[in-house]
Amino acid sequence: MHKNGYPVLRCRGCGTGHIEPSDFDPRTYYTRDYFEGGHCDGYADYGASAAVLRREFAAVARRLARYAPAGGNLLEIGCAYGYFLEAAQGRWRVYGLEISADAVAHCQASGLRDVRQGTADHDALTDLPALDAVVMLDVVEHLEDPAAVLEACFRKLRPGGVIYLSTGDFASPLARIMRRHWRLMTPPQHIWYFTPHSFRQLAARFGAIIESVSHPGKAVPLSLIIFQLLRVLHMPDKASTWVRGSSIGIPLNLFDAMHVVLRKPLQP
Repeated sequence: MHKNGYPVLRCRGCGTGHIEPSDFDPRTYYTRDYFEGGHCDGYADYGASAAVLRREFAAVARRLARYAPAGGNLLEIGCAYGYFLEAAQGRWRVYGLEISADAVAHCQASGLRDVRQGTADHDALTDLPALDAVVMLDVVEHLEDPAAVLEACFRKLRPGGVIYLSTGDFASPLARIMRRHWRLMTPPQHIWYFTPHSFRQLAARFGAIIESVSHPGKAVPLSLIIFQLLRVLHMPDKASTWVRGSSIGIPLNLFDAMHVVLRKPLQP
């Protein structure tokens, strides 16, 4: 299977999909254009959808609270404009890592002083205190080496801490039916395509416990729905411009996106 000129390789064992984007530089891709409709596989207008996104991230924070008690340290990797951190900071001491300089500037201007530009490498994690929760919302599929990042985050967790992530489910019925036309099949920015079995194997590599795998619905900005639909239909982005400033959120569940909770055991 090929998409956007890239062969999509699939592991016969766990079903994980992977591409090798040798010519892709994330530092030059995830700019303001990515968040403001400049890339067909980005967002229609992330800032204009803030009301919808904040409501959704508040729901994610409530879900996370079932697994990570309040009062600890929380790191979000790929925190974008900081809307989830805003929802979480009432419960946890929050930190953020984000590759986009524009997004980091937005976070800083919003009062999220512990957001820095960078990736989840050894140096960035070393400077942080011990963590009780690490959050990656639609981020792990973008990482060059997700296994290394997950293991580094796992080591930074206190015993009993959790990694909470969301990503597409490559084993879902919709992904299997749509194949290269699946809405989340967007190489080169999406490098990895995970399955529940992917995370069972990854967790086993560094001793994590799979606490939960679920496929919850969410409120999706209307502008993003139209933006993605036009992309799938190979139509120019014209009809979506009138809803870019809209705060309308549409409840949606295609059961092709999963939330995974990994826990660090209390005892090694």
